[in-house]
Amino acid sequence: MKIALMDSGIGLLAATAAVRRLRPDADLVLSLDPDGMPWGPRTPQDLTARALAVAEAAAAHRPEALIVGCNTATVHALPALRATLEPGIPVIGTVPAIKPAAAGGGPVAIWATPATTGSPYQRGLIEDFAGGVTVAEVPCWGLAEAVEHADQTAIDAAVAAAAALTPGDVTTVVLGCTHYELVADRIRAAVQRPGRPPLALHGSAGAVVAQALRRIGARPEPEAAALGAVTVLLSGRPGALPAPALAYAEGRLLQAVSPAP
Repeated sequence: MKIALMDSGIGLLAATAAVRRLRPDADLVLSLDPDGMPWGPRTPQDLTARALAVAEAAAAHRPEALIVGCNTATVHALPALRATLEPGIPVIGTVPAIKPAAAGGGPVAIWATPATTGSPYQRGLIEDFAGGVTVAEVPCWGLAEAVEHADQTAIDAAVAAAAALTPGDVTTVVLGCTHYELVADRIRAAVQRPGRPPLALHGSAGAVVAQALRRIGARPEPEAAALGAVTVLLSGRPGALPAPALAYAEGRLLQAVSPAP
């Protein structure tokens, strides 16, 4: 089994780690775009062009599925990616876990990039899946960028700033950017209020990977031998994981895996 994942940067690590835990025997193709990152400030047309190039580089390795490990790319480029690659390669997007978060009753806070916060896309998800639940949209200025560069001081500052914007009564936080899942424990510590019930965090990685396995008719086999190789593509060129990836447990998990020849 071979599964590809794509993103402009290391936000794909959360889903990559989920694949590794569920199917340690799967070969991985990680397609990043250091030449074009970050994708967030780009126009939808430009972002789609970058995403298509990164996806086609991954597709050349003939994976059985492609996971778009980026919320922004899913919003803007998923239709084009599917039109280009399906039905030969199923393409699975990443959607904020608003539906399962709202099922807990709330109040809910959605931490997302400033561009996504208040967007018609996110508002539509709230209307579709969080009716009757109090939802606060929290813009996380600079957090994705800080995580991307493993800048610990900047991460702390961005998390603290977003926590200050989060209502004190929230019971659940949706991690609306894949980068945020890499610092989930720090987010929990910043938002958890003394004397309140344990905070629930909802990321997307596990559900996205489960959907990818369903799309290709595979089952989780966490006990399989960890024989899967890793291929890293940097704007289409063979390369290695960016050094900041190793600052996170999800990145270090891949160190135990041999790179593909």
